[in-house]
Amino acid sequence: MPEIAIEAKGLTKRFGAFTAVDHISFVVNGGEIFGFLGANGSGKSTTIRMLCGLLESTEGTASVAGFDINRQPDEIKKNIGYMSQKFSLYDDLTVNENIAFWGGIYGLSEKKIEERRTWAIGIAGLEGREESLPRALPGGFKQRLALATAMLHEPKIVFLDEPTGGVDPIMRRRFWELIRQLAEAGTTVFVTTHYLDEAEYCNRLMLIHEGRLIAGGTPEELKTQFIRSDVFEVETDRVIDAMSVLDEDKRIQETSVFGTFLHVSLAGPRDGKELITSILQEHGITTSHVEPITPSLEDVFIHLIDKEARAK
Repeated sequence: MPEIAIEAKGLTKRFGAFTAVDHISFVVNGGEIFGFLGANGSGKSTTIRMLCGLLESTEGTASVAGFDINRQPDEIKKNIGYMSQKFSLYDDLTVNENIAFWGGIYGLSEKKIEERRTWAIGIAGLEGREESLPRALPGGFKQRLALATAMLHEPKIVFLDEPTGGVDPIMRRRFWELIRQLAEAGTTVFVTTHYLDEAEYCNRLMLIHEGRLIAGGTPEELKTQFIRSDVFEVETDRVIDAMSVLDEDKRIQETSVFGTFLHVSLAGPRDGKELITSILQEHGITTSHVEPITPSLEDVFIHLIDKEARAK
């Protein structure tokens, strides 16, 4: 049996009459990259703040590294790393000074700080920039430095709240390479994101919508278990018109825009390519490409949200 790093049981947080997190339960195993996905305002950050001992739950509880979030928040803070949405850095301190400051906050000796400084500079890719101020660094390097400072005390669990917001795709990929290295070394990574392409890097995922968990599993499980119907990618120079036409046809289950393409799922088994092409042709809309595809996580998320909306 894998070691349990985090376990939530009926975790709930209300702010007055508003329920931000609604009776969620899940388990995170030691050494895995656990993705917590949802749109802005879905309850991700509230959940992570409760798990980090920064916010007391209204109902339910959770344990992190074996400690209760409501009764032992100080012990949790000693045993985790936390990187918030906003950079956990001081812009008026240099890279070296930030490392020294956070090392002191975590109670490291001067000798240990010097040892970890070398590691942090290497991980962040900031050799030669030790005396630079964070505000002078490109966004991706600031993110890597923020993660390195959160890991100075070598915690077994690290929480990353929207760690790649505002970072270009290349730096996002490099940041995830760093996350994978940490997990391979035994660190449990709990990461929140609304970038569904990033979810492919996670070992397991939970999807949260309006404070409630709506699905969970590995990326492959989510893509194969929740969308049973065939999905087709449609290319046309009249994307919005095509979407409106297909949405009106009862033989079509769902349509959504993906860049310059449409993703279309069918309401029942049939020749999807022929069906979609004929429906659009009847309305004077030509297609240059209609082919079956494997559903993406974004397809799954849209499908589940639409299902939730229909159930209300």
